[in-house]
Amino acid sequence: MAILLVGLFLILMFIGVPIAFVIGIVALLGIFGMPYTPEATVPMKMVNGLDSFVLLAIPLFILAANLMNSGKISEKLIDFAMSIVGPIRGALAHANILVSMMFAGVSGAAQADAAGMGKILIPSMVKKGYDKETAVAVTAASSTIGVVIPPSIPMIIFAGLTNASIGALFLGGIVPGILIGLGMMLFVYFIAIKRNYPKEKRVPIKRIAKLFLESLPALFTPIIIIGGIISGFFTATEAAAVASVYTLLISMFYYKTLKLNDLPKIIMDTLALSSLSLFALATASALGELMSYYQLGTIAQDFFANNVGSSWIFILIVILFFLFIGTFMDAIPAMILFVPMILPTAIEFGIEPVQLGLIIVITLAIGLATPPYGLVLLLSAKIGNLSIEKSFVAVLPYLAIILVVLLLIAFLPDLAFAIPKWLNPSLFG
Repeated sequence: MAILLVGLFLILMFIGVPIAFVIGIVALLGIFGMPYTPEATVPMKMVNGLDSFVLLAIPLFILAANLMNSGKISEKLIDFAMSIVGPIRGALAHANILVSMMFAGVSGAAQADAAGMGKILIPSMVKKGYDKETAVAVTAASSTIGVVIPPSIPMIIFAGLTNASIGALFLGGIVPGILIGLGMMLFVYFIAIKRNYPKEKRVPIKRIAKLFLESLPALFTPIIIIGGIISGFFTATEAAAVASVYTLLISMFYYKTLKLNDLPKIIMDTLALSSLSLFALATASALGELMSYYQLGTIAQDFFANNVGSSWIFILIVILFFLFIGTFMDAIPAMILFVPMILPTAIEFGIEPVQLGLIIVITLAIGLATPPYGLVLLLSAKIGNLSIEKSFVAVLPYLAIILVVLLLIAFLPDLAFAIPKWLNPSLFG
């Protein structure tokens, strides 16, 4: 029976059925085939999988990002970023990455970044003389920073699965996210010189200061979110709610770029994007019941105990495994299904759950820009009217940068945790 279900999973994936439905169909048929198991198990597991206060953070963070995009706050961030990097060759590409790092402090989702920023920056880059490959690749790759720099929806899910500290995960994501962004900007600098990409005139200090003050309310959003969580003032879900309300208020009353009649569309877009992740999470919860029946967690633990002798080999296996899984599955169902299987072994090897969480989240971020799933790559390629094949080839150097940072965090964890431990050592035990 198990072999048939695996075969069905692969066939459905091959013919292009969306991954959430693939997981749901396999879970449904598999559980129906389990003896003495009522048919109501599937919907019960799906509902129970969503019955969590923490999960409310997903639509709320997406709502905050959509409010920023619709309220044209993103454009303020772009203007501010351009004033900083304008004199550098390849300025618009640098601004693309820098804005993604800023936007990551609000949305927690790479898709919102790729959709919102891509619509503005990809056409602008092409118009300025950048080739489509660079415009699409920079946008797709930098969007993945959205799940690394806090807040991060995958980090929230991981914390819910493992009881790891959300504050520790959020603080731990700051340094890797900055390193990824700086690494991408360094690469862009070299290709910009080689291809003679344009730069902008130097902006006077007074103009930079003015743009900074205009952007300050938006830049203050991640401070509210992260500061509130790590100080214990509110939970991640409450932080997402505060971020949504705060973004709504500054868009309507400070920037005055958002009107009441814009809200229905924003809410519908939020619901549509949120439902993708939440439905996948629900079906993954049902499939998790099937995997428990076949004792896959025990099998995985026995495999590692008998065949893996050191923590660094285990970490490499985890990275390779999630690199593969991330190519055809969203981060949320991937973690729901497989994190409970590998967590006990990680703890036995002395790997802290927070470090494991960072490794898995960054690895799955790479999957967002790799086909066939590669959601941010698909979005960016569609906006740039470029084939997936050409887009993937162009994004590979940027994915290599993420991989290098990932390996640094995996084998030199103090690099990620030095600043967080200094800021709030109590979060790390």
